[in-house]
Amino acid sequence: MGPFIIGFLLLLLMLYLQRKQSQGGPGGLFGYGKSRARLLTEDHIKVTFQDVAGIDEAKEELEEIVDFLKNPSVFSRLGGKIPKGALLIGPPGTGKTLLAKAIAGEANVPFYTISGSDFVEMFVGVGASRVRDMFQQAKKNAPCIVFIDEIDAVGRSRGIGIGGGNDEREQTLNQLLVEMDGFEMNDGVVIIAATNRPDVLDKALLRPGRFDRQIVVPPPDIIGREKILQVHARKIALGADVDLKVIARGTPGFSGADLANLVNEAALIAARIRRNFVSMVDFENAKDKVMMGSERRSMVMTDEEKRLTAYHEAGHAVVGLNLPQHDPIHKATIIPRGRALGLVLSLPERDQLTVTLTKFKSKIAMSMGGRVAEEIIFGEDNITSGAASDIQQATQLARAMVTQYGMSDKLGKIDYSTEQDTYLGKMNSGRSISPETQEIIDAEVRRLVDEGYQKAKSILKEKRQDLERLAQGLLEFETLTGDEIARVIEGKKPTPEVRKPRETKILPIHQKGTNIAGVPKVKKS
Repeated sequence: MGPFIIGFLLLLLMLYLQRKQSQGGPGGLFGYGKSRARLLTEDHIKVTFQDVAGIDEAKEELEEIVDFLKNPSVFSRLGGKIPKGALLIGPPGTGKTLLAKAIAGEANVPFYTISGSDFVEMFVGVGASRVRDMFQQAKKNAPCIVFIDEIDAVGRSRGIGIGGGNDEREQTLNQLLVEMDGFEMNDGVVIIAATNRPDVLDKALLRPGRFDRQIVVPPPDIIGREKILQVHARKIALGADVDLKVIARGTPGFSGADLANLVNEAALIAARIRRNFVSMVDFENAKDKVMMGSERRSMVMTDEEKRLTAYHEAGHAVVGLNLPQHDPIHKATIIPRGRALGLVLSLPERDQLTVTLTKFKSKIAMSMGGRVAEEIIFGEDNITSGAASDIQQATQLARAMVTQYGMSDKLGKIDYSTEQDTYLGKMNSGRSISPETQEIIDAEVRRLVDEGYQKAKSILKEKRQDLERLAQGLLEFETLTGDEIARVIEGKKPTPEVRKPRETKILPIHQKGTNIAGVPKVKKS
């Protein structure tokens, strides 16, 4: 009888809890249904619109929403209504979450924040319950703002994954759609969300009435990068030689987060060598670290490996210098950085919105320069696996030219890309390609890569002396800038003054002549 009584009591307890949940008990079963949205106050928020730079258009649209919350009569006198929602769209690191923090710091209204992944749990119905609870709290404190970060975690298109309509995530999304624009009014509750995957969001979530505004937050241009650098540089002591315009010009493609990291790395480098300010050299070293990875000077390389790496990187550089429309060479090094034994870094002279066919072909040819240099200097039987990433890059670029950009006469101006969505996403979204068409695609990719290989080979055979000079320069000095590469190829020293080769021996910490980081000491200005 004992086990029967215990089982009966447990059944009664479960029925009681289920009844209480259905009656809207606080938080639902065991409190799982309670919203995890955090209410931020002035004590939590230290960011304002003055801390946001480089994305002026996005900031202006959100400033208008803040003004509407502060002074609704100014806008409503002509019959206008406050936007119900704004969706921030942009690549990672461009400032979407920073904009939300600035709104919280400026609005002077309750600000709730939650991540899209905080809605869904293992229990069925919990996500929908949390959505209801969050909106109940928001309505009680209206006017207010609710910020949902990474909304793609809960807002993905319905009916495309395993589980179909019974998927817990889909139930959560359905409840979110109802709360945002259902029969009940949500006057005064503004929803702001952020995502870097707008392509996977459900169409019902994106329509006006739910997200009235879709605000694109792109990577900053050169003017925006300078403004962002100015914001972050306010917190550090800059040397007299620091020119933020030059730094902005030399960081194309950097996002706001990248620039913040760059300034921080420069400050850390200056601190390691006990300097009281951050100089332009620190910014250059920080940029190299961010773009190329940290130096691995402790890595042991034989003389033969160094020689092979020097010719490999010299091959890339010489080919790049003799190609049309190719980006200028910024730096070449044979010091292992990150996962590479050496590398050549090219930087565009300005922000580029489009790329020509000629430039694509030049990129492929430069990628082949390292392998061709190995063949010319060491023979075809002594080529190495060092060109693996170069071959991969060239192949991906050639395939994109053929399947996405319509740059193949044989295939025409048709999109043959078959890239699938994330795991078991839109399983039928891939375009069906016949075996014959796939053979043509593979042949065209091979043709473009082979053309780049032959172009690199003809350049290096013609410029064999340039290849030898640059390789010897890299062996002697290990790292050369673009200007120094030009001088070495001309048979001159890297700089007008005779530059000493870099010391390759790893110095122990606190050895005389070094600082705590093992970096040669510099003279204080």
